[in-house]
Amino acid sequence: MAVSLREYRARIKSVESTKKITRAMELIAASRIIKAQQRAQQAAPYARELTRAVSALVTYSNVKHPLTTEPENPRRAAVLIVTSDRGLAGAYSSSVLKEAERLAERLRSEGKEVVTFIAGRKGEGYYRFRSRPVRETWTGFSDQPRYENARAIGEALIGAFVADTDSEDGVDEVHLVYTMFRSMLVQEPHSVRMLPLEVVEGEEKPDADEVLPLYEFEPSPQTVLDELLPKYVQSRIFFALLQASASELAARQKAMKSATDNAEELIKKYTQIANQARQAGITQEISEIVGGVNALADANAAAE
Repeated sequence: MAVSLREYRARIKSVESTKKITRAMELIAASRIIKAQQRAQQAAPYARELTRAVSALVTYSNVKHPLTTEPENPRRAAVLIVTSDRGLAGAYSSSVLKEAERLAERLRSEGKEVVTFIAGRKGEGYYRFRSRPVRETWTGFSDQPRYENARAIGEALIGAFVADTDSEDGVDEVHLVYTMFRSMLVQEPHSVRMLPLEVVEGEEKPDADEVLPLYEFEPSPQTVLDELLPKYVQSRIFFALLQASASELAARQKAMKSATDNAEELIKKYTQIANQARQAGITQEISEIVGGVNALADANAAAE
């Protein structure tokens, strides 16, 4: 019984150490998520105004651009999957990977070949373990993305989109799969087509009494498109990275809180079992002492 009691005490000590780690990770995630939310909110006005500028340029000009032209017969689609670099975030990465799988199945059902791009070590490991081809990966910035990371990803995707589709490097469509941050409790996987650009603002007809804005493009609409559209794509990717970062931290905080609560319950359970084992050991020792005393008394009485 003593050996069993030592085992339970060792388990309690081990769970307490794990609880300290999960509690620390929960607090770290809670402190970082506020900054991640602020960064996402600060990036929203820039993305919104850039969307309006692109909408105006596409709506009020007749210039055709490779990034806005729908292909007649799309054959190959690129899919960028945004996952995390680290684990211990619950179902965060698995949820976005499942959404990417559903998107890939839909694209294949349309007769398109899927070319995969991945941001995050979890997605990279998922595809490598299953020996699936990946065109390019980016890692090391999932919790704190920077605009330079979005620029590198955007340049690679735009380069693949504007390349000749007859070659192996060219694609006809570019899709983005990431996790949208709704609240601290809700993070939803989301997929959107980035290229060719689908500008929804400006499609509705204005009212009769509405005054339309006048735009002048210098040096030319084509030059403005060449400069503005890549920034628009990079801005959308950066905003998606910020949303994914906030979602990852929220999922990690929730997962670590659940792990801490489970550790507390496990400590209570082991403590109760250890107390029962200790009480059983004491009761057995008392019973043995009482039995020995009774046996000694019976032996003395028989000798007399």
